[in-house]
Amino acid sequence: MIKQKKQGQLIVISGPSGSGKDTIVGKVLENNDKIWLSVSATSRAPRKGEEEGVNYFYLTREEFEEKIENNYFLEYAEYAGNYYGTPKEKIVEKLDKGYDVILVIEIQGARKIKELIPEALFIFIMPPSEKELLKRLANRKTEDTEKILERFNVAYKEMNEVTKYNYVVVNDKLEDAVEKVESIIKAEKCRVDRIEEVLVANKEEIIHEFLMNEEFDNTRTKDKLEEDNETKTK
Repeated sequence: MIKQKKQGQLIVISGPSGSGKDTIVGKVLENNDKIWLSVSATSRAPRKGEEEGVNYFYLTREEFEEKIENNYFLEYAEYAGNYYGTPKEKIVEKLDKGYDVILVIEIQGARKIKELIPEALFIFIMPPSEKELLKRLANRKTEDTEKILERFNVAYKEMNEVTKYNYVVVNDKLEDAVEKVESIIKAEKCRVDRIEEVLVANKEEIIHEFLMNEEFDNTRTKDKLEEDNETKTK
């Protein structure tokens, strides 16, 4: 009866460093084979355990700036002294094939996407508290105190951007946060503006088929319809 658009949904997920957005997205991808993650590029060095093409595409600052000049990115921004950007390659292709595409990007990049594609879905991941956020940043043990405090100051400002998003999910318990993000994505597919066409069958044909169905005793219904028809002709 309802034909939904084949086009996939572009999903923008942001949150301050330490909010756990990457972990949440990883779990969402494990549970959904029709969701594709667009891997961002960055000019920062990889952290311990990160992999090329999985976490990011790692570029030198010079390489990144060259790609900017060549219009390689859908959007890009500078954050905490490093570039982050979304390569255009494959995003349109995946959306056209019906895949939902997730972009895990910084606040500045999300603003640019909203200007370009306002119909995209924007989800903000929030830490349970500022104290917990600082604790998570420190527990990474990948940066010195000065860098940790720099990231915390940036993250503190970013949390004021939450009102620019469609939804906010507080990442207190990982399982709950993952479930909420998945529920949001599912609910968005039921939006009226994602309906491509409403196919309504002929009413008389439906009634006739129902009345002719031998599984039901429609004697009274038939008699009532005949009575109504006689009344109309008088």
